[in-house]
Amino acid sequence: MILNELKIGNLTAKIPIVQGGMGVGVSLANLAAAVANEGGIGTISGVQIGFREPDFLTDPIGANLRAIKKEIKKAREKTKGIIAMNFMAAMNNYELYVKKAVEEKIDLIVSGAGLPMALPKLVKGSSTKIVPIVSSAKAAKIIIRSYLKSDKLPDAVVVEGPLAGGHLGFKMDELLEDKCMALIDIVKEVKLLLSIFEEKYKVKIPLIAAGGIRTKSDIIELKGAGADGFQIASLFVPTVECDAHQNFKSAYINATDDQIEIIKSPVGMPGRAIKTNFLSETGKFNITKCYRCMPSCNPKDIPYCISEGLINSVQGRDGLIFSGADLSNVNKMTTVKEVIDKLIR
Repeated sequence: MILNELKIGNLTAKIPIVQGGMGVGVSLANLAAAVANEGGIGTISGVQIGFREPDFLTDPIGANLRAIKKEIKKAREKTKGIIAMNFMAAMNNYELYVKKAVEEKIDLIVSGAGLPMALPKLVKGSSTKIVPIVSSAKAAKIIIRSYLKSDKLPDAVVVEGPLAGGHLGFKMDELLEDKCMALIDIVKEVKLLLSIFEEKYKVKIPLIAAGGIRTKSDIIELKGAGADGFQIASLFVPTVECDAHQNFKSAYINATDDQIEIIKSPVGMPGRAIKTNFLSETGKFNITKCYRCMPSCNPKDIPYCISEGLINSVQGRDGLIFSGADLSNVNKMTTVKEVIDKLIR
């Protein structure tokens, strides 16, 4: 199998692997730099990134802004490769956090969980590339038309299928009844759409497939459908370089298929997660602290605090653990290099 380099504007990744952003704190500077050092694109999650700052409980916004700067600096000290940051478009203070990452000269902003319409204005005058995440050709078309109003096109597009982890761009009933369009079919539709804009504006818009990619065969199949790059997240969790606690990694290693379920997130979106005692206790929590992370989240109405659940799990306690589907071959501790070698070399 011959895989081409992944070129996004003037950035060139020697291997077309993008490590997916995983928050809270699962993919920070250490994991991102390790992937970048192998020739791929490493991604720092910007979601509640300041959770380890001493004043996070009293000033989460200030803590997050400080941590964005710290993690980008740490990554730059560890690698000369390409580093991205992932932000949820639906999060509070989204524009503030993206601007901070751009100010720190991040290479790319990857953004989904909502339509990231504001990205063109947020990177204006900088060299930072913008990469929206979509789950349909319809969403891609809406975003591209919006960007063109700012005389901008996405520098690349991530096409995320229904087998991804975390928040998903599909309806709950479609996910539960397995009625979602397969990733390979979405890739074909979005590729056709992108070709229209590429032809008209004489540019190349790389398509990065994401969601449930586990093997070299998956990559070959998606490449045949038109994918230029491949975003992978779950495979990088049980690596020594991953920033999460060992208990978090062990949850991936020990998970069986029947322990992975579709949940309704407190932010109103469906998501895929590993079943834990935390989820089993849903509805029994007394929420005493709001981190103001999502505008759609009302502490009086939600079954649990998503920030608290994610922070607990990444620090090794019982909490919320997002994951992609099919962890059958995510069954041992490994390294970033071994994961990439197995996929493409």
